[in-house]
Amino acid sequence: MKKEFAVIGLGRFGGSICQALSDEGLEVMAIDIDEDKVNAYANIASHAVVGDTTDETVLKSLGIRNFDHVIVAIGDNIQASILTTIILKELGVKDITVKATNDYHEKVLSKIGADRIVHPERDMGKRIAHKIVSNNVLDYLELSDEHSIVEISANEKIHGHSIIELDVRARYGVNIVAIKRNKEIIVSPQANEKIQKHDVLIVIGADSDINRFEKRLLGD
Repeated sequence: MKKEFAVIGLGRFGGSICQALSDEGLEVMAIDIDEDKVNAYANIASHAVVGDTTDETVLKSLGIRNFDHVIVAIGDNIQASILTTIILKELGVKDITVKATNDYHEKVLSKIGADRIVHPERDMGKRIAHKIVSNNVLDYLELSDEHSIVEISANEKIHGHSIIELDVRARYGVNIVAIKRNKEIIVSPQANEKIQKHDVLIVIGADSDINRFEKRLLGD
């Protein structure tokens, strides 16, 4: 059976999640207190409902506890976001992801038991900053406060060298988990795989180790 999702709050963030889940062919209920926003997603989501999610009776009437995953994407009303999350927890929703608008909001959400907290503006800022400060970093995904996955463009400096010759795990503490080469993706490349200029290395490790690897091995 396909998982069923509910997205509460249809601003830019919630709307984009609703669209992406619907594009994957998943069952999505879109909920917002603003009728115009709900109408905008009436033909995108499986169901689109006007409702005040700070009202427990409203959430119960929607059968919210039967959804596999609820995303609380309320962005402009922190109190509504917190109250909604509390009610969802009390109703026994299995998996709750909540958008935090600032660090204080994030701390409160953590204390009341949100399963996953996302900070889209901050996280996007970090991704952009990493791209700006390095010519080699193509993309960046934060895994935790200290660990990330990055896409790094290989240059002439390491062209023709094999992974075992570069010895990145021992020297830098990072792992090359895949290589994008043109349209091909080499997953878990062998130690004797030779790096080619313009390969995209998908590297995982601690942020400090990734920075050392990028600066010393790939730096101009």
